[in-house]
Amino acid sequence: MYRILLIEDDKIIEEQVRAHLEKWGYHVEGVRDFANVLADFAGFDPQLVLLDIGLPFYNGYYWCGEIRRLSKVPILFLSSASDNMNIVMAMNMGGDDFIAKPFDLDVLSAKIQAILRRTYSFQGQSAVLEYEGVLLNLADMSLLYQGRKWELSKNEFKILQILFENAGNAVSRESMMKRLWDSECFVDDNTLTVNVNRLRKKMEEAGLKDLIRTRKNVGYQLCRNEKD
Repeated sequence: MYRILLIEDDKIIEEQVRAHLEKWGYHVEGVRDFANVLADFAGFDPQLVLLDIGLPFYNGYYWCGEIRRLSKVPILFLSSASDNMNIVMAMNMGGDDFIAKPFDLDVLSAKIQAILRRTYSFQGQSAVLEYEGVLLNLADMSLLYQGRKWELSKNEFKILQILFENAGNAVSRESMMKRLWDSECFVDDNTLTVNVNRLRKKMEEAGLKDLIRTRKNVGYQLCRNEKD
């Protein structure tokens, strides 16, 4: 079952499109927070995005560019702004196709089927992990938060990947060291502490001072907005 993310703020159109595509066996989800579309994108991990141009907070061109920083997932624009300039801009921003409103639902499903046939043999569509609005891009080892991007070193990335994969749970120092350096036996325990401290400084620069918490006698854990 293909997953389709519908970024459309017209609830009538959203319900019509969802009902039609679900009859074809697609799993369709709408965006809940138009101020933070990437969180829904990362959480749902869609295999195709249907994207309107006129949206609250930021327009579809902006979100197309943000999605393209993370993923090669196909993007089909849906918009009444269907003049040549908008169509060209949609394609230049990374869109794969454009369908003008109002549109026939059967035409929409045919275009979706064609795009999916062309696209899927590529693997791992979004390659991104998300935790409360913080995004970890597995493709280029970077962190994205509030529209800004931070490059990570190899060890910084591995530490965050381990913590993101175990979000909500503490990860022992021993298991982290084994994952980072293959065997904890040949690495000084202080090496992990040094790497975590360096990463914490970078997280502070990104406005994420308390993203990584120490769990006494256990290890480390991702925590945000937690009261001590």
